[in-house]
Amino acid sequence: MSIVQYIKKRNFNDTPEPSERSSKAVAKKVLTFVIQRHQASHLHYDFRLEMEGVLKSWAVPKGPSLNPNDKRLAMMVEDHPYDYGSFEGEIPKGNYGAGVVEIWDKGTYEHISIKDPVEGNKQLLKDLKSGSVKIVMKGKKLKGEFALVKMKGDKPSNSWLLIKHNDQYATQDTYNSEDHTPANSPVTKANASKKKVQ
Repeated sequence: MSIVQYIKKRNFNDTPEPSERSSKAVAKKVLTFVIQRHQASHLHYDFRLEMEGVLKSWAVPKGPSLNPNDKRLAMMVEDHPYDYGSFEGEIPKGNYGAGVVEIWDKGTYEHISIKDPVEGNKQLLKDLKSGSVKIVMKGKKLKGEFALVKMKGDKPSNSWLLIKHNDQYATQDTYNSEDHTPANSPVTKANASKKKVQ
């Protein structure tokens, strides 16, 4: 999805979110990823992979899992600028995605079979178009092999599944992303306050 949609949805005079102009699309030796926990109208996790100088993005309602049996729905959304990978803070009311954002995990990643970031990026873009992206993640919480698979049939065209591969980092235990979040994090506090108001 184009970053144009990201720009159209936001008033940068009223939100602290990065604009496209702040993008740092530069040649690098590694590709980065970030998972942002976002308390908006509903709590969800934003799964972002750096590709072609922007962050390809998916909203994951239940958060990522290290259990290969979990097939987590991931709704592809508009590309975000590279600088969004370091964004944390509050998006003011009245703005798109209003609420609190925090970084849940971040690190580097690579194509599952191509270690070179330049060649890997080229193949990742092809895989994205074909609807099957397989990667190796190197974060603090998310490690090892993962797949993003586009759903077929009558599902919305932006519906994907985020699946953990069965490797040494996988678990057969129940995995809830919320259990791996500090109790005093900004989003947790915002979520608790929202529930009190309701």
